[in-house]
Amino acid sequence: MSGSVRLLLSGGEQAALAEELLEGWAQGAVLAVAAAQERALLQAELPKGPLELGPAVVLGSGGSCGGRRWCVQPLSHLQRAAESTGQWLETIGVDSGRLELFNALPLHHISGLMPVVRASTWGAPLRWLPPAWLRQPATLLAEAQPEPGRQALISLVPTQLQRLLDHPDGVAWLRQFSLIWVGGAQLPDAQADLARAAGLRLSPCYGSTESGALVAALAPERFLAGEGGCGHPLSHAALRLRAGDGALQIRASSLAAGFLVDGALAPLPLQQDWWSSGDAASLGPDGLQVLGRLDGAISSGGETVFPEQVAQQLLELSTAAGLPVRELLLLAEPDPLWGERLAALVRLAADAPPAVLQRLEELARQLPPSQRPRRWLLCPQLERNGLGKWERWRWLRHLERGDSSKG
Repeated sequence: MSGSVRLLLSGGEQAALAEELLEGWAQGAVLAVAAAQERALLQAELPKGPLELGPAVVLGSGGSCGGRRWCVQPLSHLQRAAESTGQWLETIGVDSGRLELFNALPLHHISGLMPVVRASTWGAPLRWLPPAWLRQPATLLAEAQPEPGRQALISLVPTQLQRLLDHPDGVAWLRQFSLIWVGGAQLPDAQADLARAAGLRLSPCYGSTESGALVAALAPERFLAGEGGCGHPLSHAALRLRAGDGALQIRASSLAAGFLVDGALAPLPLQQDWWSSGDAASLGPDGLQVLGRLDGAISSGGETVFPEQVAQQLLELSTAAGLPVRELLLLAEPDPLWGERLAALVRLAADAPPAVLQRLEELARQLPPSQRPRRWLLCPQLERNGLGKWERWRWLRHLERGDSSKG
């Protein structure tokens, strides 16, 4: 089938949308999937004529810092990723003939799309969960039990996982899963500790829209034994670090064909088949450790600082001190002496006194000077988006408007 790219809007009945997607692929179509609020953005980039790729999908990528890209993934590349993931599951003792997949992520996100591809590739049943149920652990426990004799798999972002960890019914529901992939954002150490204490079979993983979802994953047994990071690459992928800045580079048979730019397909920028992810990382005997976004790293007083890592340290310090800190986001501001300094947006528990912020500032003095936020701002509305990511452009504007306390 040769024709213009067809646009599908993610929302409403996801199972019906998935069927429409599979039918289009069976006809050789290229389909674009977007959230309703991004329809205009995507339509502006869609080509007027056909994309001669065979069956493929267009998904949004990035956007946390304001730049949105539309990634083109051939179905054959996604199927290779699914086959490799199936092989990895066999190596860790998950029987491909007994699988049952659960999905509570939207189809316009690569981690919500891949369960459709995996279920089709593996011949496994796929069960759709209304996103609202992830906020209703009792409903999950009553209405979404895995089938007896099946090995249930699910992908979650850390925000979803935390909501379930906060409720006994959520923990009880998760204990029934043979594997729980966690990606989309870094898994906080405190959250990992809670999951280990509950015996949950988490598999922290790494991937992107451009790589066809996960290219590395940590086996649940290794997670439960106390290992961190995202494990080793799957069979279809290889990882290395770019000389100079330590950017994680990926070579994989699941890499995207490219991006839509001004109505045309621009090939994925590669260096001898390697794609640079934009994440700083380390690779060692225990596998992949992600340090943070290179485009989010700052130079403060001559030191390279990764705000995500500093935020995690501050959250761990606040947890140890018993402070009711619910969210914390660090952003960079120019500074004439230091080059850049961090500023902190903080959401406390609803009944927490403002004095908690002063105590958090005191705890921050345990960190090196380059990592101590210069400004602190209480922000009751601070939250991640539905995929567990920070829309930094939005909160930068909030920081520019807000009153602050000096640190």
